[in-house]
Amino acid sequence: MQFLHPPGWAAPKGYANGVAARGTQIFVGGQIGWNAQQVFDSDDFIEQTRQTLLNVRAVLACAGAGPEHMVRMTWYVTDRVEYNARLRELGEAYREVMGKHFPAMTCVQVSGLMEARARVEIEVTAVLPD
Repeated sequence: MQFLHPPGWAAPKGYANGVAARGTQIFVGGQIGWNAQQVFDSDDFIEQTRQTLLNVRAVLACAGAGPEHMVRMTWYVTDRVEYNARLRELGEAYREVMGKHFPAMTCVQVSGLMEARARVEIEVTAVLPD
């Protein structure tokens, strides 16, 4: 895996500008902050994000992969103001579950998600090296 960083660009914080990888591709569909029984344990944004990341990690494990194999994450959040206001807590939750691996990321605010209680949805592409 090679992280792509154009010369002269400021260093990204918490994400990569791009990633090049070769191997088996793994596509994780959008995961939300409910548990394995599809029940929400919390309506708190950070707690839902932590559970969402745990769900992503569990799906990756089914393919023999882990966070270190992620090349791209797309985050859908329902409140960008809260997202930005709670970046420190968000970073702590992310590192707790995913470690210090930061793939290429996109984050967008959406007006709502399919599950009304969901505050965040994350989809991932990973590559397991040959």
